[in-house]
Amino acid sequence: MNFSLTEEQVMLRNMVKDFATKELEPKAAQIDASGEFPHETIRKLADLGLLSMTIPENYGGANFDFVSLAIAIEEISRGCGSTGVITAVHNTLCAWPIVNWGTEEQKAKYLPRMATGELLGAFGLTEANAGSDPASMETKAVLKGDRYILNGSKRFITNAGAARIFVVFAKTAPELGSKGVTAFIVERDFPGFSIGKHEDLLGLRATANGELIFEDCEVPKENVLGEVNGGFKIALGTIDVSRIDIGAQAVGIAQAAFEKALAYSKERKQFGKPICEFEMIQAKLAEMATKIQASRLLVYYAAAQKDMGKSRFSQEAAMAKLFAASTAVEVTREAIQILGGYGYTKEYPVERYYRDAKCMEIYEGTSEIQRIVIARNLLV
Repeated sequence: MNFSLTEEQVMLRNMVKDFATKELEPKAAQIDASGEFPHETIRKLADLGLLSMTIPENYGGANFDFVSLAIAIEEISRGCGSTGVITAVHNTLCAWPIVNWGTEEQKAKYLPRMATGELLGAFGLTEANAGSDPASMETKAVLKGDRYILNGSKRFITNAGAARIFVVFAKTAPELGSKGVTAFIVERDFPGFSIGKHEDLLGLRATANGELIFEDCEVPKENVLGEVNGGFKIALGTIDVSRIDIGAQAVGIAQAAFEKALAYSKERKQFGKPICEFEMIQAKLAEMATKIQASRLLVYYAAAQKDMGKSRFSQEAAMAKLFAASTAVEVTREAIQILGGYGYTKEYPVERYYRDAKCMEIYEGTSEIQRIVIARNLLV
């Protein structure tokens, strides 16, 4: 087993890390405070090819392997958690299902424009009454002539306020439960589609998170993604891949918090010496570093399973998300503790990392859901 990154992956990490340090980190506190979506930054990410990581080259994409995707998402998230989530959602939750289940016409129409950043993507599955149990969604789609009419709403949708294209799920045969769900590609200017309330989030505040509203929304038949009533398979397959990205986001946020805590511990003096010389602080730092590295390896392993063409990697993805999310919350909490009173202020970024990290245990399946996924795979 080879744990070494390729030369190309090392170059990618260095490039994205440099961009994150110079462009993302200096703006992270500002966009967190204002909740303003970082349009200019996203354009720069597009120029670097980081909005096309899951898109094939023949559609203008960079076509990264999934280990490389995880590396890039980790480094972006290290600089800014919100920007990491925005980038991951566009690449993995919107572009990737179109790449895998889209028709040739759909790919040619949407993917080149997604690769350049002209179309930012989002993913509409969660509803007010359908979170951990997406099969209970209430949004419905009825075929009328040459188009489907969608009615319902989606909530907690990252990129909602900024995206131009959405992969949306609705029930086309409600009596069939999860086997009656269909995926659709919905454009922002389709009649009957609108953006509802903006969510005032605890963390990840610059992600234009909001509500999607469908009031007799007209979606052409040719915008069905995959097979009619085959949407639930698309949703679960996409979420499996997305959980690798979330693990990478969690690692990036934890790494940022650890670096700040380590640097502070070398500078802060108490009782006549730097606090890093106290064994209790050293124990915290050692535990933080170990869990970050373990999380990173779990994420890379899950990504490698996908790259090797393994048809089922839901267990590995769930393990990576579960452990990395828990690590991010623990590491960011300990970073605040190491900084003491300063860590509890907005003068230092560790309180923001803590707020951003908490969402890792909630979205794309809570930590409780990850444990269920893992257990079910073990018991097969």
